[in-house]
Amino acid sequence: MRDLYRTQRAIRARREAALQRGVVAILDIGTSKIACLILRFDGDPPDAAGIGPMAGQTRFRVIGAATTRARGVRYGEIVAMQDCERAIRTAVQAAQKMANIRVDHVIACFSGARPRSYGLAGEVGIDDIVADGDIARALAACDLPETGARRETLHAQPVNFALDGRSGLSDPRGQTGRDLAVDVHLLTVDAPVLENLAHCIKRCDLELAGVASAAYAAGLSALVENEQELGAACIDMGGGSTGISVFLRKHMIYADAVRLGGEHVTRDIGRGLNLALATAERIKTFHGGVQATGLDDRERIDTGDDDDPDGRIITRAELIGVIRPRVEEILEEVRDRLDAAGFDHLPSQRIVLTGGMSQLPGLDALASRILGQQVRLGRPLRVQGLPQAAIGPGFAAAVGLSLFAAHPQDEWWDFQTPAERHPARSLRRAVRWFQDNW
Repeated sequence: MRDLYRTQRAIRARREAALQRGVVAILDIGTSKIACLILRFDGDPPDAAGIGPMAGQTRFRVIGAATTRARGVRYGEIVAMQDCERAIRTAVQAAQKMANIRVDHVIACFSGARPRSYGLAGEVGIDDIVADGDIARALAACDLPETGARRETLHAQPVNFALDGRSGLSDPRGQTGRDLAVDVHLLTVDAPVLENLAHCIKRCDLELAGVASAAYAAGLSALVENEQELGAACIDMGGGSTGISVFLRKHMIYADAVRLGGEHVTRDIGRGLNLALATAERIKTFHGGVQATGLDDRERIDTGDDDDPDGRIITRAELIGVIRPRVEEILEEVRDRLDAAGFDHLPSQRIVLTGGMSQLPGLDALASRILGQQVRLGRPLRVQGLPQAAIGPGFAAAVGLSLFAAHPQDEWWDFQTPAERHPARSLRRAVRWFQDNW
């Protein structure tokens, strides 16, 4: 096993190299589409070694954007390496052409790999004034649970500090006290998914400068500041899976995923109405919905097109009758995950729907009935240079990943914890994937 300090420095160096050049690519690898944004940072790049809520506060501009149909991806996971490689190359090259610049480093997000959240806690005594070393010792005092075989850590973020019993501190450094406690949110995923992602990007002649959960990235862009502070859930409804992230005090405290999404609705339409998948996707996009009215029995939809001139006529009521049960199933799964996470105990229970499937007409009303009354549709925050075609809910994860790159939050491996202080099952295991892949 490589030395832990060297691994931490290598992670920082990779991120710093990308930001020092002033240009980095953002890659959202989804089941239905792959999106690429190219960012240019104005002025001094973010301090890659910066720690704390103000680390990396700098301006950036989107100078290139492109999307392509995803290939070789299922449930947000790469299943066909060559197909996915070609799709990534297509998206990155189109974005580079628009930006008129070449990029070498990418920061990627994905939605699969069966994410699982854990809450960790650590406590240490300190001499007087809290310093970086004290935070590192508190993190090292956290002991990992048994996460299972072939599971690796994707995010490990300190979400709360307490000093002499005073909780709710976002950054205790510089304050005086005797006892320092930390709460950490740990997100683990299936290791092979991460390994395949790293290998695929390497095959594209690109360097992986960061990786994040798509559910986390979507929450960063779709939730407004008050929602992130008081408590809210972001439901990112993608093609192959539906990501769930819960935020409190501006930190993600829970994440999960339901392995159902828009492509399952498309397949239901194809099977239920005996249509080709391309036709099912088209009529879902232009005529789909989840709330039937008395007029839907009279609204006729011609399923024919240039490729299938012999299509038949169906009613919109028939279409909704196929779509609604699957959407209800997805929302009920989301509700069960939120209930298991204790979402109802947060100060606020706002739920924000985003992702491509959230654009189905009537979805917000149906979600309010199943999930609760405080439901709204969310779009990504506007960032400078973002083209009009990329402002919809389907780009929430890509835009959030841009914010993740520009405004990094603390991660466990940002603190130089002495290796000899690690419990046998704590930080050493938490950074194993990074040791092997960065």
